[in-house]
Amino acid sequence: MVSVIKESTGTKALIELYKSVRSRTMEIVAPLEIEDYVIQTAEFMSPPRWHIGHTSWFFETVLQAHKAGYRVYSEDFLFYFNSYYEGFGARIERPKRGTKSRPTVKATIAYRKHVDEQMLSFLERANDDLVLSLVRLGLEHEMQHQELLVYDIKHLLCDQFAVQMKPKPAAGVKVEGMAGIEGGLMSLGSSMAINEGFAFDNEKPAHQVFINDFEIDRAPVTNGEYLEFIRAGGYQNFRWWFSEGWETVNREHWHAPLYWEIHDGQWLIRDFDGLRPVGERSDEPVCHVSFFEASAFAKWIGKRLPTEAEWERTACYSSTNLKQSFLWGEQRPELTHGNLFENGHWSTAPVGAYPGAATVHGCHQLIGDVWEWTTSDYVPYPGFKSEFDEYNDKWFVNQKVLRGGSFATPQVHIRSTYRNFFHAHERWMTSGFRCAKDI
Repeated sequence: MVSVIKESTGTKALIELYKSVRSRTMEIVAPLEIEDYVIQTAEFMSPPRWHIGHTSWFFETVLQAHKAGYRVYSEDFLFYFNSYYEGFGARIERPKRGTKSRPTVKATIAYRKHVDEQMLSFLERANDDLVLSLVRLGLEHEMQHQELLVYDIKHLLCDQFAVQMKPKPAAGVKVEGMAGIEGGLMSLGSSMAINEGFAFDNEKPAHQVFINDFEIDRAPVTNGEYLEFIRAGGYQNFRWWFSEGWETVNREHWHAPLYWEIHDGQWLIRDFDGLRPVGERSDEPVCHVSFFEASAFAKWIGKRLPTEAEWERTACYSSTNLKQSFLWGEQRPELTHGNLFENGHWSTAPVGAYPGAATVHGCHQLIGDVWEWTTSDYVPYPGFKSEFDEYNDKWFVNQKVLRGGSFATPQVHIRSTYRNFFHAHERWMTSGFRCAKDI
């Protein structure tokens, strides 16, 4: 069984969370024009219409299985809005999601409203732990898609998206250098019990690992630092790259991170706030880089990427060597703790902008801004048990782990033990990195 929220919060709190999460998805897509909803800009992207339908499809599967007498809204919708769940029947291939004009956006929104009405009436009387756990999983799943919506809208519209962005904070302190972290035995992963809160099954079970002493950057690598790598010919020199990475650089004609453009010899970054010179954002974490690019930069500068155990050791352990939920303690993230979705910046913030959330070793922005690549393969932890078929366990091959969340990650969704995962060549997500090295 997947984890459920604390018993003390009860079904009422879950209903309020349901309303909040479902409402936010529609708030994200609200600035779109009707034509924007159906466009798929690349095979790895999905149309916004598909996201708002698929997240409703997930809850309809709960209704099908657990609400007596529920009738399927539409067999066609079950086909189109399924993603990769082979156990739920036939599905449209991902690259073809943008090739269909039906169901219409209007019909998809009507479907969403129908599912919400059915779910809310169902939850009013629900008291089964399995059902409640599935609903919570569905809400965490929808928050994942909220972040994916930000990625897809950026790829579709970028600076044409009329979103209301809040001003970014200034860099509060200067952050530089590396922190020395003591190794030894540590607990890796979530020890959260079923009745204590939510954690995905791939974060569990917590288990003991041994790490050596190491050093880690106090801040993510910035745009300005990465620009030095580009100017030093980093994309033209094979010696910094893994063989597959070098093949990707040449095949895809990479010369810089995604959304970087060069005009009249000047590098600029295209974002939701327009096309800006890198110099104006030189102190912000570099974003939209692949594992290959992050590893190449690390090798060029004489370092390496951290393992996920090293990252978690940095982010979770107190000065007394006790593991905490977050680098600041047990409190859930607030606006002052990091640049997450609720901060409303829709972009990275300057390094040092959240000094109150630094670790005891002076490491900043481990939560929010950019997902940070680690050198660890995405594999199951020892003793792993799948809690939901076809959700996390089917991806345990050929992917790398990222940690920490990004400016597009909802506050209630992130944990220091959260294991995101992508293929080494992917960079359409909000991915960055910090470096480490052996002592």
